Amino acid sequence: MKVKYDKEVDVLYIKLNDTPIIESDEERKGIIIDYDADGKIVSIEILNASKNLSQPSIVEYEVA
Repeated sequence: MKVKYDKEVDVLYIKLNDTPIIESDEERKGIIIDYDADGKIVSIEILNASKNLSQPSIVEYEVA
């Protein structure tokens, strides 16, 4: 998994795997979910991230 925040365009991109993207849907305004051929989520984009998240440049990772 990779997480990237592009401060210049204010987009948070979460890439879950390297599977080719077949379809993208804007589930809610500014939230784009990319799917593979089997309908599984490949990545998530959050547009205007600084307006939708309190700290888009800080990532906390936890394994339970």
